[in-house]
Amino acid sequence: MTTPKRKQSKGRTRRRRAHDRLARPLPGICPQCRQPRPVHRACPHCGFYRGRRVVSIKEA
Repeated sequence: MTTPKRKQSKGRTRRRRAHDRLARPLPGICPQCRQPRPVHRACPHCGFYRGRRVVSIKEA
């Protein structure tokens, strides 16, 4: 394997790595109340997860 002739600049390296960031996870839709919620979490609006109530939510 050969070696590079010139050092790669920091700007060139950073431009290449600009697309390596992680994407923000998209929220899921609760099947009970149709509100957006984090995936694989109990719904903060109704307290259901996978069709069962797992958290009791206080009504205002």
